[in-house]
Amino acid sequence: MFALHSVPPHSASMQLQQALVAIVYPNEAYPQSTFERIVEDCRARDVRIAGVLQHPVCSDAAGHCDVALEDLTTGKRTNLFEDRGTGAEGCRLDVAALAAVNGQVARSLDGDPELLVLNKFGKVEVEGRGLLDLIAIAVERGVSVVIG
Repeated sequence: MFALHSVPPHSASMQLQQALVAIVYPNEAYPQSTFERIVEDCRARDVRIAGVLQHPVCSDAAGHCDVALEDLTTGKRTNLFEDRGTGAEGCRLDVAALAAVNGQVARSLDGDPELLVLNKFGKVEVEGRGLLDLIAIAVERGVSVVIG
């Protein structure tokens, strides 16, 4: 296995091996710039990528931030949290939005990417839902995976 950043630029004679890489980080120290660099480096090397990048969406004066996922194939961004109004409590995750993103990325895996990037791996994935099935699909197809 290898870390993608240590691989020399693509050549026709180079055979990449499949890798499964997890970027582990402490709470409140999300490695956004690391994932952005991975995506930038892949694009600069013409590596075919699929997956999502997580982006903070800060919309209120209190500094409350939600999350949008950017589909790396289409560039489409999907907000993952519902605005349920003031006083609402509990999880605001928009499960339908997450399912839509899952479907978009699953379709992009049909385009024969070399790398799947999922820098969103949270509570719903730990519970066996969310974007977890995308990892299994990628591994089954021999696509390298980077998750956070």
